[in-house]
Amino acid sequence: MKTNLLLLTLIVLMISCKSKISSKQETKKQPYNVLFIAIDDLNDWTGFAGGHTQTLTPNMDKLAQQGVVFDKTYAASSLCGPSRAALLTGYRPSTTGVYGNGMELRDSPILKNAPTLPQWFSNHGYFTTARGKIFHKPNGQQADTISWDKWVKEVGNYGKVKKEPGFMANGIPEGEADDNFDWGPTDALFEETSDYLNAKWAADQLQKDYDKPFFLAAGIYQPHLRWNVPQEFFDKFNEDEMIIPEIKENDHDDIPSYAAKPSKNYYAAKKYNKQQAAVQAYLASINYADACVGVILDALAKSKYADNTIVVLLGDHGWHLGDKMRYKKYTLWEEACKTPLIIKVPGLTQPNSRCLSPVNLLDLYPTLSELAGLPINTENEGNSLVPLLKNVNTEWDIPSLTTMGFNRHTVRNKKWRYINYGDKQEELYNHDLDPMEFTNLANNPKYQSVKDELSKYIPEVNADPLEKVYNTKRYY
Repeated sequence: MKTNLLLLTLIVLMISCKSKISSKQETKKQPYNVLFIAIDDLNDWTGFAGGHTQTLTPNMDKLAQQGVVFDKTYAASSLCGPSRAALLTGYRPSTTGVYGNGMELRDSPILKNAPTLPQWFSNHGYFTTARGKIFHKPNGQQADTISWDKWVKEVGNYGKVKKEPGFMANGIPEGEADDNFDWGPTDALFEETSDYLNAKWAADQLQKDYDKPFFLAAGIYQPHLRWNVPQEFFDKFNEDEMIIPEIKENDHDDIPSYAAKPSKNYYAAKKYNKQQAAVQAYLASINYADACVGVILDALAKSKYADNTIVVLLGDHGWHLGDKMRYKKYTLWEEACKTPLIIKVPGLTQPNSRCLSPVNLLDLYPTLSELAGLPINTENEGNSLVPLLKNVNTEWDIPSLTTMGFNRHTVRNKKWRYINYGDKQEELYNHDLDPMEFTNLANNPKYQSVKDELSKYIPEVNADPLEKVYNTKRYY
């Protein structure tokens, strides 16, 4: 009797162990989902990126601790439309002719029928859905709604701001700065705002059941101008205590005529003593965006998809906050080209990892395809970052290329930034010694070999701009 009982117990244990092993095997075979979070105009002023000591981004910082932070990530363009067109199609702006925000990516002969990143996933068995700013616009034609199995229109607004007649909400007289170079706290509740509603939508999708793996994209518009977010976010930052970036008043004396000149926004902010207020508003908008990101990440953590979902969080390019005597983007300098990037891959990436190799947002298309086990789109002009995700110290000698306008490019490796505007107009900066790019070394014969090496990565062919009437200077 005891022998039979012992035998029965052993059989039950064997079945139980086999069941657990089988369950683990099924979990391993389960394909990755993708959660893709894009934040507009976000430079490196986040806690994990270290761009500003007074920023508050606890939710993004928490994600950074769970995956890989790419410290030197650069956009394919320092402008929303061409940056997003590049990262979502896998083609450089110089290949497609998409250089400006007014250009429809599908008007490019190369992109007319090109499968975008979400289409590539959809074509290979994924359910794809999006809301918010993923392509250049959250709604309308430039949202490229055909890229998604289910595209959801954005709703909501940011509330009202107080302003005096003849002045913008920030106190600068109307006409002395760009119309959208404005900011101020609004009367809206956080839960009423557009980005919160986008985040809540994404959170709700993570509670649903799916019969196939999903590619879920959520776009956060702030900190894009205007910086109008609820009062509670402004209240976290004391205007009088805000630290402004280092500014050199003769910074433009050694740069070519083709380079971006000091903007009217810079002179207006300085004239009306709004430099600290601008920093306050930008940090408030980043903190607001971080709160929205937290809504999504909390939902993922509580969902059944937490252990098999790749998380990608990125900005679409950087932003100048007075540095280089500019506010806004549109340049080939570091602060406009550089943007945050975090990638978390369950079972692959090591927590608290940092990669110091220069990479590009263009690399995301082949990277995500490889991670998901999809065929590689051989038309992609980026490089898969999977080797760096596996080991952040992997040897990587591929510089990052950014384009801003027709035949205007910059190449960035670990030490140097080289800028070529065509017509032999150049800039060269040693980032080991000059991180704010104050001293242009391009005319120093001592560094000719550096320029020669980095020049190899400048595209030889530049597609004609899609717009019939085109002037690159208007983007500056």
